[in-house]
Amino acid sequence: MHNDIPTYSGGLGVLAGDTIRSGADLKLPMVAVTLMSRKGYFTQQLDSGGKQTELPVLWDPAAYMKLLPHRVTVQIEERDVQVQAWLYSVKSLTGGSVPVFFLDTDLPANAPEHREITAHLYGGGPEYRLKQEIVLGLGGVRMLHALEFEIRKFHMNEGHASFLTLELLNRFKKPVEDVWDEKLVWDKRAVKNLCVFTTHTPVEAGHDKFPYDLVMKVMGEIVPLPLLEELAGRDGLNMTLLALNLSRYINGVAKKHGEVSMSMFPGYEINAITNGVHSYTWTCDSFKKIFDKYLPGWANEPELFVRVGRIPDDEIWEAHMEAKRHLFAYIRQQTGIELLPDILTLGFARRATAYKRADLLFRDLERLEAIGTGKLQLVYAGKAHPKDMAGKRLIQNIFDYKEKLKDKIRIVYLTGYNMDIALKIVSGVDVWLNTPLRPLEASGTSGMKATHNGVMNFSVLDGWWIEGHIEGFTGWSIGPAPQELTPGADADARDAEDLYHKLEHETIRIYYTERHTWIRMMQNAIGKNAYYFNSHRMMRRYVTEAYLR
Repeated sequence: MHNDIPTYSGGLGVLAGDTIRSGADLKLPMVAVTLMSRKGYFTQQLDSGGKQTELPVLWDPAAYMKLLPHRVTVQIEERDVQVQAWLYSVKSLTGGSVPVFFLDTDLPANAPEHREITAHLYGGGPEYRLKQEIVLGLGGVRMLHALEFEIRKFHMNEGHASFLTLELLNRFKKPVEDVWDEKLVWDKRAVKNLCVFTTHTPVEAGHDKFPYDLVMKVMGEIVPLPLLEELAGRDGLNMTLLALNLSRYINGVAKKHGEVSMSMFPGYEINAITNGVHSYTWTCDSFKKIFDKYLPGWANEPELFVRVGRIPDDEIWEAHMEAKRHLFAYIRQQTGIELLPDILTLGFARRATAYKRADLLFRDLERLEAIGTGKLQLVYAGKAHPKDMAGKRLIQNIFDYKEKLKDKIRIVYLTGYNMDIALKIVSGVDVWLNTPLRPLEASGTSGMKATHNGVMNFSVLDGWWIEGHIEGFTGWSIGPAPQELTPGADADARDAEDLYHKLEHETIRIYYTERHTWIRMMQNAIGKNAYYFNSHRMMRRYVTEAYLR
């Protein structure tokens, strides 16, 4: 919701915030529920070799939100755990408002280990995760009930919240008398009619699974075990499967991701609503000024971006150069490195994990030197999960390349990637580079943010870019057409070759010799991509296709 409310680690958390911001702008009757994460994700520290260490984030919820008097209880390890809620209200200039409830177990009445349940985002192992999901799913529904909300649809983002379906099942159980005895029946149809489920990842690790002995130990028998096994899987409790079986509407977050999800979970109808980003939040100040001047009303009607041709070329270029200078001043302040405003600058900022392939650009150092010496600068940022050793090595690799190329290509790695730094980078670089191993990118919202600032994408055809890409018009693709549903063995070599070829013969050439064409492509990024890939369009689709079903 805010750069300094550290309850997010990256794209999914920021997307949830953009969803709520658009809900407020569009005056949708929404409420949102999340966990407090009192110690945040982590504060990233990088040494001179790129080795990452993590420190807790210290922040005070009372500085941003109001503690409510309501309390609810969940059972964890056969003990009552009290849950309180903090209220953060998202208010729009349109007059809309969406309340966000941050659930918190840090209460004196709870045992010390239970007070820590809502302390860390992605902290601890499976048992800690399971406890958090009990608080979110069961505690979340109970808190909304205590606050006297009448909920017509529960929208689960990922399987993390799917225990809410168990709470709903218990609210819809009823006795049925037959000839022999009285038994309880759980009305699964009634629950399905209330639930919407969005899956956000095609990566297996993104789907939480718990062994039933752990579930019974930590949560107990919320519903009879045979019913839970029917809904969540015989071999263990699969949170995604639980959500799939108890939701009327299911969707992935890009057309390709919808196909990949159906291959992962055959037999389910999985629709696709492609993600978007909140236009006003992710547009830098210099572009806000020219949009206000030439496209009044754009912030609440992003479809007005289609008229970007009204804006003179020189004003688009100057707005971009102002954003570039702003980024470079920040880089100089943070790192002491001086980047040059006239040099083509590529940006790569996202979670540091293996499938994102942050080092693909360096696959052939000699060729990169030949192509980019004196013509390229690179800006990197991103955190690796504390337990992701491969992701941590990626950061160190980039520091190694930075040293090897220091006299030829300037490379910067910014520490502490967050919302504020993200806006500086997506608006201040010239080209947004994205090199995921296909088809493991569900959507990829950072590239959408870039387009709102006239920055073209240079990306593997995966996620949203399959839909947003027009070669040489809105940006450039990397690699062949998107056919596969599983990664190809030759993907690295194939994609690197295409990346180098287009970088040399298209991107660098046009930047330095065809300024008019470059600015036209900037306009196309705004008028063809930002026009569509925004959270206002996304939310209108959720309302009409998912919520009103």
